[in-house]
Amino acid sequence: MTMLRRSRHRFLALLGTAALALAGAVALPGTAEAANILSNPGFETGSLSPWSCSGNLGSIVSSPVHGGSKALAGAASSSDNAQCTQTVSVQPNTTYSLSGWVRGSYVYLGVDGGASTWTTSPSAYSQLTVSFTTGASQTSAKIYVHGWYAQGTYYADDVSLDGPGGGGGSDTQAPTAPTGLKSTGKTSSSVSLSWSASSDNVGVSAYDIYSGSNKLLSVSGTSATVSGLSASTAYSFNVKARDAAGNTSGASNSVSVTTDAGGGGGTGFKQAAPYLYEGWGDPPNPTTVMSATGIKWFTMAFVLDSGGCNPAWDGSRALTGGVDQTAINQIRSAGGDIVPSFGGWQGSKLGANCSSASALAGALQKVIDAYSLKAIDMDIENTDEFENEAVQARILTALKTVKANNPGLKTIVTFGTSTTGPTYYGNRLIEQAQSLNANIDVFTIMPFDFGGGSDMYGNTVNAAEGLKTKLKSTFGWDDATAYSHIGISGMNGLSDQQENTTPAIWTSIRDWANGHHIARLAYWAVNRDRSCPGGGVVSNCSGISQSTWQFTSITAGFTG
Repeated sequence: MTMLRRSRHRFLALLGTAALALAGAVALPGTAEAANILSNPGFETGSLSPWSCSGNLGSIVSSPVHGGSKALAGAASSSDNAQCTQTVSVQPNTTYSLSGWVRGSYVYLGVDGGASTWTTSPSAYSQLTVSFTTGASQTSAKIYVHGWYAQGTYYADDVSLDGPGGGGGSDTQAPTAPTGLKSTGKTSSSVSLSWSASSDNVGVSAYDIYSGSNKLLSVSGTSATVSGLSASTAYSFNVKARDAAGNTSGASNSVSVTTDAGGGGGTGFKQAAPYLYEGWGDPPNPTTVMSATGIKWFTMAFVLDSGGCNPAWDGSRALTGGVDQTAINQIRSAGGDIVPSFGGWQGSKLGANCSSASALAGALQKVIDAYSLKAIDMDIENTDEFENEAVQARILTALKTVKANNPGLKTIVTFGTSTTGPTYYGNRLIEQAQSLNANIDVFTIMPFDFGGGSDMYGNTVNAAEGLKTKLKSTFGWDDATAYSHIGISGMNGLSDQQENTTPAIWTSIRDWANGHHIARLAYWAVNRDRSCPGGGVVSNCSGISQSTWQFTSITAGFTG
């Protein structure tokens, strides 16, 4: 076994259904949540109204969010803290509880002229809570959230002001119950709902969507999309109307919906993402590669266990603040993005060393929060992970957990293959994914180092077709859906077993991938995307004659 294979593979590396259904839930104080008198508290309407932000520096974003599918972003500048406010009617001499989830450097939550609180939490949402009592003649309160000067963008979500609404307690009439609740659409991870409006003597301020006794989200209109759900799972929903005084209607009719099976015709996810490794092989400047090739995504290698189920680059470099984060910042500044790869052939792997699926999910979440990730890749190899069915299940369960807790996150599993499709353990991995309802977006095979001989194009295609057949039989998908869940991760130039993937062969593989509309194309590695004919199998060049960054340029032409 060559040092290249050891280096490449060394680092190349459920919760209950009801709990997962709440991945998009608005987190409001338990005893008074029905009395949240703020409008558009989770920004789920997609607009700021009735919030108002100084300097026009507020906007609605879909990531990162704490609950639902939207959040507030405030772009604090050197001269403006991007304060966003909402004024509500309150009752005099009354105690109110204000809370909200915020993310960023120095984020403040408070009431104008009264109590406030703040935190610094740049990589994850943190809850702020503060209480205040209104004055003897006070009938309104201005609630605010803001960042701090020159500290960059902050985020806020699921803001709650609990207490009685204004009007001196005169409004005690609840709205009528919503009617005609129905499903208007669904995917493998979401359900769209609509209903007929309620009436109220003063006015309806919000509709709360429930699954059983659990509130999922609040909206101001008569439609909503509940996201972060599991595939092929039955859910029951109802809706209640609420007015500004906190009076809540009875429940609407219930509607039961079963989500689609793992993609329902495809995930819509397409990713050309060659590997870039900052710990090996003369790593190039990523912006140089991006400018020369047009590539946008990189798979960043590798996240391992630094001890105690704690993630670190190569198991030794700090998760943030080092060369890996510098590369990621450069990539994002140039308009690209990254997907980290966890695991590999050797090293201390999180999947094998974390004691439980929940502990592994917590480790993955640390990386997701550190970089506000859109996708993660689990490279499952060797006897400790790939050939250990219990560890396979632990990894898949953890992926299901983080997918439910981070709506919109795409999950990828990468594993070895034979020339005709998945091996026994590859088939077992796919079967466990189906059994655990893990809702994996992409199953990526590595068609190299498999003793495939000289026909790297034919063997790669045969391996991918074998994977397609297995996905169809396991999940009941048609050809198009199965292809849309497939990824290919090759090796440019010479592999450890002297298999030779030339630029022409890689172009043919890419064209096949485009023609069959698969989800993902990657290769190992950009570090090796340089010419050294006769140079053998080494870390910083391909061992063959090629142009600099030629394989990356070919990969950039993958569109799915």
